[in-house]
Amino acid sequence: MYGVVRRISRCKIQHAWQNRLTSAGVTNTSSYCTAKGSDQGNVILMGSPGSGKTTVGRLLGPKLGMDVLDIDDHHLEPYWGMTVAEKLEEVGSDSFIEEEGKSLLKFNERGKVISLTGSNPMYKPAMEHIARTGTVIFLDTPSHDIVRRLEEMKVNRIVGQTEGMSMETLLKYRQQFYEGSYDVRVIVEENETPDSITNKVFLALSRLKMKPGYVSTRQSEQNGNRSSFSDIILKGLAPDGGLFVPASGLPAISTGEMKRMIECKYHVRALRILEKCIQPSDLHPSILSRFLSTAYSSDNFGCSKMFPVRHLHDNQYLLELFHGPTASFKDAALQLMPQLFVEALRASETTSKYVIIVATSGDTGGAVLDGFTRHAGGADVGVLVLYPDDGISDVQKHQMTAMAGRNIQVTGVRGDFDACQSFVKRAFKDHALQKDLIDINCKLSAANSISWGRLLPQIVYHISSYLDLVQSGVIKLGNEVDLCIPTGNFGNILAAYYSKQMGVPYRRLICASNANNILTDFIKTGTYDLRDRKLHKTTSPAIDILVSSNLERYLYHLSDGSGEFISDCFNRLEASKYFSIPDKMLSAMNELFVADWCDEEEVKRTIKSCLNKTGYLLDTHTAVAKAVGDRFNTKDCPMIIASTAHYSKFGPDVARFLGLDIPNEQLNIMFEKLQGMCASPVMHLPLQESIRCPQLHTKVLNSTYSEVRKEICNFARSL
Repeated sequence: MYGVVRRISRCKIQHAWQNRLTSAGVTNTSSYCTAKGSDQGNVILMGSPGSGKTTVGRLLGPKLGMDVLDIDDHHLEPYWGMTVAEKLEEVGSDSFIEEEGKSLLKFNERGKVISLTGSNPMYKPAMEHIARTGTVIFLDTPSHDIVRRLEEMKVNRIVGQTEGMSMETLLKYRQQFYEGSYDVRVIVEENETPDSITNKVFLALSRLKMKPGYVSTRQSEQNGNRSSFSDIILKGLAPDGGLFVPASGLPAISTGEMKRMIECKYHVRALRILEKCIQPSDLHPSILSRFLSTAYSSDNFGCSKMFPVRHLHDNQYLLELFHGPTASFKDAALQLMPQLFVEALRASETTSKYVIIVATSGDTGGAVLDGFTRHAGGADVGVLVLYPDDGISDVQKHQMTAMAGRNIQVTGVRGDFDACQSFVKRAFKDHALQKDLIDINCKLSAANSISWGRLLPQIVYHISSYLDLVQSGVIKLGNEVDLCIPTGNFGNILAAYYSKQMGVPYRRLICASNANNILTDFIKTGTYDLRDRKLHKTTSPAIDILVSSNLERYLYHLSDGSGEFISDCFNRLEASKYFSIPDKMLSAMNELFVADWCDEEEVKRTIKSCLNKTGYLLDTHTAVAKAVGDRFNTKDCPMIIASTAHYSKFGPDVARFLGLDIPNEQLNIMFEKLQGMCASPVMHLPLQESIRCPQLHTKVLNSTYSEVRKEICNFARSL
């Protein structure tokens, strides 16, 4: 009988799991911080039939000092006065889930480890009711593991499975109900044992209890003040001038967990990665999931894979990061970050308005303007972008200055990017400015990569690119790869470093610079020296940077979290224009990082040779990475090259390198000529359309802080 199958199958599954146990529980638990008894509410285990909820619950309860309760045995059957099989036979399959759900609405136990049935989450009112009693842990188990177990036990039907419906189809259908109902997902690996899963649940609960928060890179005491996720999203820069980092680092993703992500779409991978990094009390997974679906949609990205990995030639692969609305890798973060910012505003219940002040070397400004206009247009948030008037490409400038939207201002500065960035940092340290803004109910925040909200989404595409190589059969999971990134502010390559900390097996991270090669010199010598160094204007302006802000975060980790060391380094940099790190730290850095640079002539040669050899047209920044990457290329290890922008953003320079003589103002003609010369990538249509729009922002300031300060105040008053 159908109802008996459900009752017997649950018992058989439990028996099979018990036979696989190697111990009665989790060992070495004394170091974990847990709460005992009912003070932490219920711990609710949710998942498909066969996911091991009952067995894991019985292992987990004693470790938490909590009683264990099975919904079938300890609630439904006593409440109905009959077995589940009898109830199923009485009401029929179509009505059973509703009857089960109504019964669950009467559940009032507290301080228990609870194993739900596989169908409980399918009745929304009941699931919402029981979720309010504690923390819901989703045991996300591979469907083929479940199907195999059920087949081994000769169970071929579960509740809700109609005639002709496969088990895989039903499990896939049920997944949507689990996805919207959990606080913490535990990714169960293939053939993972119950004690290992219990350990994962235990650690997840421990992390929830600890709430580690975020600290400044210049914080003198590790155990000092810690900020919440919402706080750091709103603040951008730490009050002491440092950058926020997770106090306890980032969680690791095991090889088995990565394997579970290989066939997932990008926004699903992003959810599984980011929900590990953000506490559910800071941002619930259900809200994060909605934000990710909005950010990484076909409305925003011109490629179904969002950030595809394309074979270039031999063992080199391009990670195309330019399919977003502004044709730059910055879109990866800035289609998500504005949503995080608005949610942080909502959570803070503040009545203050915010000015997001942004220094851009060309790409960040457009991406910030687009992201906040799309996703934060109704909030009391203004965006003020400062760009070097003579330091970005004509296309970048037109794209930004033609941007229309509520509460945005784009202002040029007669200086370089480092000057713009220094003005932003100075504004955050200007207590008199802060007071003036508070008087008009306004606060400052940042959207440069100094903001943790900018870096976090970039980690995802680095992990995802590795999984794409596995999915396409280029490598096996666990094989090493090299990654080459053109970088000036050290943000993109820092995100790659974080992805390695989480589990991506990079052999080397290759830092590629143009003539502004201060990072090359630092990685080789351990000395960061600004003395007698001038900024060179190149055809790769997004990396025309001498003061690399995100290097501070990396050095903080390299120094084992020494706020005193970081403060000393950057105080010396400000006062004396240089600092050095100890030889031991230099050696540790060189175990992973290598660096080199190329001049304009090599950029030109690289663009021409790549086009002739492959039909692929590189932008100037990707050409910097390709030129440097070629020097480190080996046959035994694939290399991913981060392609950070579409060639059209730097069309005049690319055209000049290819021998085209077209006036800069004739951008449409230039784009058509360039598109006709290459097989890929295809033209970036939103960018092409944007250059037809009239320029709306024409103001240019002198390179003085007083003028920038005045501009900030005037803009704040206009909100």
